[in-house]
Amino acid sequence: MDHKNQSLVTEFLLLGFGNLNNFRILIFIFFLMIHIMALSSNIFVVVLVGVTPSLHSPMYFFLSQLSLSEILFTSNIVPNMLWLILVGEGRLSVSRCLSQFYLLSVPSIAQCFLLAAMSFDRYVAICRPLHYTTIMTITHQLQAVASCWMLGFTFPLPVYIFLSKLEFCYHNTINHFFCDIAPLLQLSCSSTSSVELVTAVVSFPVVLTPFMFIIVTYITIIWTIVKIHSNTARRKAFSTCSSHLIVVCMYYGTLSSIYIFPPRDNSIDLNKGLSVLYTLVTPMFNPLIYCLRNKDIRSAIKKYVQILKLGQKS
Repeated sequence: MDHKNQSLVTEFLLLGFGNLNNFRILIFIFFLMIHIMALSSNIFVVVLVGVTPSLHSPMYFFLSQLSLSEILFTSNIVPNMLWLILVGEGRLSVSRCLSQFYLLSVPSIAQCFLLAAMSFDRYVAICRPLHYTTIMTITHQLQAVASCWMLGFTFPLPVYIFLSKLEFCYHNTINHFFCDIAPLLQLSCSSTSSVELVTAVVSFPVVLTPFMFIIVTYITIIWTIVKIHSNTARRKAFSTCSSHLIVVCMYYGTLSSIYIFPPRDNSIDLNKGLSVLYTLVTPMFNPLIYCLRNKDIRSAIKKYVQILKLGQKS
């Protein structure tokens, strides 16, 4: 018993990206630039929606919350990833590793429900336009967002509690740049069946339920748009949904490639690459997609650019 206690792991060794040789600094600068772009663009969306009266509508309110979830997500993972690139490897205590997993899960889960809330907003706007103002009131918006974040904090809690009860013996090496549930289960020397069961139970309402809701709402939306006689009105309706659909496809595509259909054990580098896409690239593209494809956001940006130019001239 004493021998077992002495062999319990108290910290994990994160291998990061391994030996990058002469490319270490170059990759660090490249990832840092992407992180700065992702962080600044999402902060920009949150501020722009907050200070622009013309963007005070449910769709943009949900968009600002989506950007907020991206800010929290990348701030939790990327700084440590950049540090691992510089130093080659790093150590995290077991408690910090588990906390990182929980703080990673919160914005990810909240984002699933926020995307579902955004699809419902588009459904009401296109399929029930006469009732839009009575359904999407500010009270209902706040309730929806509060529910998304509450679910984000609540659902990963039982998984975190069961993970914290696991024992880790002898092996403490994680061949990744952050603490995820799969390597933690692999390193545990105690039974992981309870964690796997809780994770499976939680995953259904967290991932599949919002995704199926989005699918059903968009089938209804597309069916409604197809029945519109005016080509101009039809294109306008499609354009209001296209940005959200692209973001949904990107988010669930990367999410499923990592967790639902993960690469085989011998494809660790592929898994890391997909994780970089999920944690670094996708958060950068989401606000760009909305800013480039949305007329209202482009108009708001042009307005503030003109104000800045007038201010500089004066």
